[in-house]
Amino acid sequence: MSLLLADVLVLLHLLFVAFVMAGGFLLLRWPRLAWLHLPAAAWGAAIEFTGGICPLTPLENRLRALGGESAYSGGFVEHYLLPILYPEHLTLLVQQGLGGVVVVVNLVAYTLAYRAWRRSAQQSSQSAGRSSS
Repeated sequence: MSLLLADVLVLLHLLFVAFVMAGGFLLLRWPRLAWLHLPAAAWGAAIEFTGGICPLTPLENRLRALGGESAYSGGFVEHYLLPILYPEHLTLLVQQGLGGVVVVVNLVAYTLAYRAWRRSAQQSSQSAGRSSS
């Protein structure tokens, strides 16, 4: 059961990382999601900039150990994502670069969302002005 929980935790962790990276683009459809996404993106960027490890990683390692598997060292990004993205080990510089990517991608997403919201508000006010005339 512990191994299944560890695997589910990995999936949730991966979904969280994807939400941190690309969740800003969901704001185009669901603007109120910003209240959930902004703290998640700030947390993800802070973990990367400081070289920290997300608390889900030790929890996953503990569940794996309880299930009889060996735990891994380092963080989630280093263990699961970097082998896919980078051939070398995670360094603080690489981790800070990833934090920069989080910030830049989300700045783009929030800029696009802001422009869409502004356009929508202008269209609404123009159509309201026409209907009252």
